[in-house]
Amino acid sequence: MKRGEGETEYQFLKKTLEKVITISDFDWQSIARKFKLVKVARHTLLTKENEIATSIYFISKGILRIFYLKDDTEITGFIFSEGLFASSYESFLLQTKSNQALEALEDCVLLSIDYSSLQILYKKVPALQIVARVIAEQRFINGQRILASHLLDKPEERYRNFFLQYPELIQRVPQHIIASFLGITAVSLSRIRKRVSKK
Repeated sequence: MKRGEGETEYQFLKKTLEKVITISDFDWQSIARKFKLVKVARHTLLTKENEIATSIYFISKGILRIFYLKDDTEITGFIFSEGLFASSYESFLLQTKSNQALEALEDCVLLSIDYSSLQILYKKVPALQIVARVIAEQRFINGQRILASHLLDKPEERYRNFFLQYPELIQRVPQHIIASFLGITAVSLSRIRKRVSKK
């Protein structure tokens, strides 16, 4: 979901939350005070491997990705774009060291909230726990779909599904990162794209 023209970061956050819950003006003031505006440059690591994820980020502008490091190779686990919340969730929720890194793929405008502030908000605005549940459910569904696709689909099918679900990311995300997310090499992705374009 894109931010509307002339819409501020906070208005975009409010509109996104209101797709799930109703927010009174009083509750919104509590929420807005806890979220901090953060601007980061491309390639910034918001969470590093073996560090605790201290914040969740709402993406107003830009793209973030979660990736793992294996034998000096980066393996992309998920790509987040505008209107989504991103974090190394396991690390954030358990407050334990992350086995992932969270990186900005573009210059990003984010609204961040740290762990302790979020716990306070849950008490002040209990309806936010519904938002947390919806986010967790969507993450679970996405994880199941990614796993099933890697187990059942051929590489070309995985690319087609990615293209249909995230067409705007094809031009914005480097091809080697898309290849990593799809579980194929950059060379294989290039061949698949050529075959698909001819059909």
